[in-house]
Amino acid sequence: IAEKISHHEIDIGDLELLKKIIKDESPDFIFHLAAQSLVSQSYKNPFETISTNILGVSNILESIKYIDNDCVAVIITSDKCFNNVEWSWGYRENDQLGGKDIYSGSKAAAEIIFNSYYHSFFADNEHNNIRIASARAGNVIGGGDWAEDRLIPDILRAFEASKPVVIRNPHATRPWQHVLEPLSGYLSLAEQLFKNPGKFSEGWNFGPHDHDVRPVDWILDQMT
Repeated sequence: IAEKISHHEIDIGDLELLKKIIKDESPDFIFHLAAQSLVSQSYKNPFETISTNILGVSNILESIKYIDNDCVAVIITSDKCFNNVEWSWGYRENDQLGGKDIYSGSKAAAEIIFNSYYHSFFADNEHNNIRIASARAGNVIGGGDWAEDRLIPDILRAFEASKPVVIRNPHATRPWQHVLEPLSGYLSLAEQLFKNPGKFSEGWNFGPHDHDVRPVDWILDQMT
């Protein structure tokens, strides 16, 4: 695949380099997923979380202002961007943003930055070649994720080490979804942005049906 793509590994905080790469590549579609994605790490490294998750989004949006071709950008944040009021139903796109931990706060701030950039630069005719939307998902499971404090990776690591599985909140319910489900949603959103300029430029939540919500210990039971 390396022979068929242009591959760059850079710091998302390097605005000038990011601007140059996006200008040179002139992408038709951008999917922004670069983030510090662990709540536990946000307690250990709050400034890194804030810098990566807020300035990262700002740098992407600032960079695409300078490209001349038609471009669709989907900014992926998190369902943790909403103020958690501990109710039993899912959050809607127009619910209040907020966060009691640094990670959640950084994602709420990223959504505010997205909205500000959209109305400041992309909602009028100045940059009408750019179409942007934000997407939120959470409790995603699937292959390739071996980060710390992830339920299924933690279970498998405990099994491999013949150690007891430590479950922090076994009775907490979560809207689990396989990684391919939100990814298909992001692709569909990008397609609609491309076909209908301006119509879908807002925030979109991606999650499972209510009957697919399961407690944490249900996942453990399926794996034992």
